[in-house]
Amino acid sequence: MQSSPHAVQEASVPNTTKQRLTSSARQRSTQNWDYVIRSGLAGGVAGCMAKTVIAPLDRVKILFQARNPVFDKYAGTFSGVFKAGRDIMHSSGVVGLFQGHSATLVRIFPYAAIKFVAYEQFRVLLMPDKEDAARQFIAGSLAGVTSVLFTYPLDLLRVRMAYEVKQPGKKRPGLLSMTQQIYCEPAAAGHWRVANFYRGFLPTLAGMIPYAGVSFWTHHLATDYFRQQPHACVPNTYDKKNRPVLKTWAELACGGLAGLVAQTSSYPLEVIRRRMQVGGLLKPDMFVSFADTVKDMYRAKGFKGFYVGLSIGYIKVTPMVAVSFAVYERMKRVLEIA
Repeated sequence: MQSSPHAVQEASVPNTTKQRLTSSARQRSTQNWDYVIRSGLAGGVAGCMAKTVIAPLDRVKILFQARNPVFDKYAGTFSGVFKAGRDIMHSSGVVGLFQGHSATLVRIFPYAAIKFVAYEQFRVLLMPDKEDAARQFIAGSLAGVTSVLFTYPLDLLRVRMAYEVKQPGKKRPGLLSMTQQIYCEPAAAGHWRVANFYRGFLPTLAGMIPYAGVSFWTHHLATDYFRQQPHACVPNTYDKKNRPVLKTWAELACGGLAGLVAQTSSYPLEVIRRRMQVGGLLKPDMFVSFADTVKDMYRAKGFKGFYVGLSIGYIKVTPMVAVSFAVYERMKRVLEIA
């Protein structure tokens, strides 16, 4: 692979001066509203594309994690995923596989936009001169926590809508009706009603730190590796930071690996979060604590109860994160910020 013309021009600049210029230019280029808006748009589109690809698996996974009584019999086996999907299609048609997806899209655009914008900003603050894996983890974790703080109620709505199973004579819940139902639950009586929209919030934050951190960290390491492999790079093509541009299959491989590792590291906390989120349907008059949820799950199924639906998680998260990172990188190039 040939050297980029930018590399020849920079060769005569002293290293320390070059680092200061690069750091200063990088901060100016990312810490302005034009960059924030474009990176937010890129992240939002990437998130929507990724979630749409795996929406049917997401629906089944939520039903398993929350131990929906109609589908609990299928949990724990690989074939159960397909049997649950078959039953959903039989009772509700193809649209049943996408139940709750409207709430997903409403949530995922701002969630992904905030996550990627926050990541870009934290990355330039933590690594103004040189990137390293440890700080990539910190930047990713902070970005994940930031996005959750702003979008958690939308995630709760999505889970509740996906958990509901259509019954004869009963109307499928809509976004507005589910919002009203959650708001009117008596658990928050005497308190702000908005508290009903934050069931399971603490385990979500706890799970987001390893999930987002490991995801961005693994993606950084994988991307660095593939950029050193000529067969994985587009010949004579470089981004604005003078780095080789990866081929599509390599971008998808980096994202898929990031999703696989991140899912493994944070899955038990995700299951606990789902159980707490649907707690309003099972016990609408009270908030179930993190500790009580853990005890109840352990009594019901032991340690394996914390990994219910993990096979779906792998099938779901690997392509989702792969598409998310790949589309984000492509959108950045289309919007001329990479």
